[in-house]
Amino acid sequence: MSGGRGTRISQLFPDIPKPLIPICGKPVMEHEIEYLRDQGFTDIILTVSYMADKIIKYFGNGSRLGVHIDYFIETEPLGNAGALFKLQDKLTEDFLLLNADAVFNVDFKRFAAFHEEHDGLVTLFTHPNDHPYDSGLIIADSDKSVQKWLAKEDERPEYYKNRVNAGLHIISPKLLEQDFNLPKIDLDRHLLKPLAGTGKMFCYDSPEYVKDMGTPERFEAVSRDFESGKVFAGNLRNKQKAIFLDRDGTINKYVGFLRNINDFKLLPTVSEAIKMINRSGYLTIVVTNQPVIARGEVTFNELNEIHNKMETLLGHDGAYLDGIYFCPHHTDSGFEGEVKELKIQCSCRKPKPGMLFQAAQDFNIDLKQSWMIGDGENDVIAGKVAGCRTKRILTDGDLLAAVKEILI
Repeated sequence: MSGGRGTRISQLFPDIPKPLIPICGKPVMEHEIEYLRDQGFTDIILTVSYMADKIIKYFGNGSRLGVHIDYFIETEPLGNAGALFKLQDKLTEDFLLLNADAVFNVDFKRFAAFHEEHDGLVTLFTHPNDHPYDSGLIIADSDKSVQKWLAKEDERPEYYKNRVNAGLHIISPKLLEQDFNLPKIDLDRHLLKPLAGTGKMFCYDSPEYVKDMGTPERFEAVSRDFESGKVFAGNLRNKQKAIFLDRDGTINKYVGFLRNINDFKLLPTVSEAIKMINRSGYLTIVVTNQPVIARGEVTFNELNEIHNKMETLLGHDGAYLDGIYFCPHHTDSGFEGEVKELKIQCSCRKPKPGMLFQAAQDFNIDLKQSWMIGDGENDVIAGKVAGCRTKRILTDGDLLAAVKEILI
């Protein structure tokens, strides 16, 4: 979708349509077409309107870049989804719908495999960001089926997962088998948001690089990320590095077995430490033993709400987590209300490294280039067995010092 005016960014580039704005000497859309081509996506349609002639003249039929490009010229405003209904004869199989407002470098084959596995009408590319409190939120169940789509102005729960719609989609043409007697069709309001709660729309969570470059400040930030290599490095086709964090006593104040959400309180400098990790290129991943599940003292839903509180509090401070892994098992028996099927010898309870191995598989992490930080001996052992470098913190507030030592 390449027809927008880019009103805010036009003060820097008044005579250039947004897709042709140069980053590192090359139009931003050329970078993106090359990313798509290199992953086998070569049949491209650009919907154009503002300064359409300049875009068409630059890209032509796409042969110079090794792709085939068709154009739909929007001569009158149709809304950001109206063109899809004009292109139904060409949209005969599931397709990527990408927003030219977003600068991206993602593993689209991994994204497409998730979509095929879940067999929905739509898959949204979702990610955490550093301002979830004023972003549209996606709320999903454990199977990643989207249950609620909360726009910025919608009322939201007190605590929520930091999961934001990034503006990249995979859509089945079956979604277009409906009639709208409207002059303009809005993608979010008319097509996507009504799917929430139907079991036909899923979210694909990924830490990969997707950012809006629509303001001068964001353009400068994206340009720096290109120059530093951060945009390329974040693609999950490339090996990632992570800083794994224990939870209790490392992120939040240690209170023994944390059973009550009201007892969850971030340690004072944790948000600053995690923001440093977020900016560094390392993934930030929590790995935590939670035997309170097996002991019957906390339910899975209650633990999820505690983690939502953790993400909400961090988000308000401009920090975010790329993943949370927990072990619900506990071998000791004799607790009232215990969950017997979770009373097992598992491979995930630290000091065993199962959670780190699972994260490494999910995010293509090079464990030898990664770190494990925690306040207990079991954290250190798990990290070493997984092949990570390790740091043990001994007092509240040590996380920031440990992160500075790693990164500076």
